[in-house]
Amino acid sequence: MFERYAIFYTPPPGPFADFCSAWLGWDNRAGRACPHPQIADFDVAALTQTPRKYGIHATLKAPFRLATGCSPDDLEDATAALGATLPAFNLTGLALKHHRGFLALRPRGDVTVLNAFTQAIVETLDPFRAPAPPEELARRRKANLTERQEANLMTWGYPYVDADFHFHLTLSGRIDPGLGADVTDALAPHLLPLVPRPFPINQISLMGEDGAGMFHEIHRYDLSG
Repeated sequence: MFERYAIFYTPPPGPFADFCSAWLGWDNRAGRACPHPQIADFDVAALTQTPRKYGIHATLKAPFRLATGCSPDDLEDATAALGATLPAFNLTGLALKHHRGFLALRPRGDVTVLNAFTQAIVETLDPFRAPAPPEELARRRKANLTERQEANLMTWGYPYVDADFHFHLTLSGRIDPGLGADVTDALAPHLLPLVPRPFPINQISLMGEDGAGMFHEIHRYDLSG
């Protein structure tokens, strides 16, 4: 029923998830559009148009098509089994930053455990990923990939893994630095008080992309390793 699948971190139900879903205009847990909040005089719908389809999330294993011979049930079983082997952990917190051209919540403090955790997901579930089609590879290469990122793309279907992975919860499309600073200043008082500190990573979400390109939560799995 879904065209692609992914493994995301998505925040559990609560004020933080609710605000972020409204900001982006899409609740990926409920599978429905949300009215945007009024923040200063910004056109929130325009700012969030690009990431809206995903809802609030951090990518752990990027969207992929199922490999031949693999079923959605197989993927669900494997994700559940993986969650049972991975321990939960805490990040120090999240910072709101305009970085690399877009606004996002990014981790504070040491990310060694986070990065190893994410790479384990990338590698363990890779047998379920069909090879990326040529048009997707071409689109990725428009970002002027480094040699290492090109190798990642060919090995894992996504350039930004392992040493090139940067955990982030995306909050905007690309915006220029001046506007990014203004939006950060206006958004921070509404958003940052809702961000848990420390920030727990204790679940992963299996997501599916529908025919319209919108992502839906299929199931959340506890990290119980």
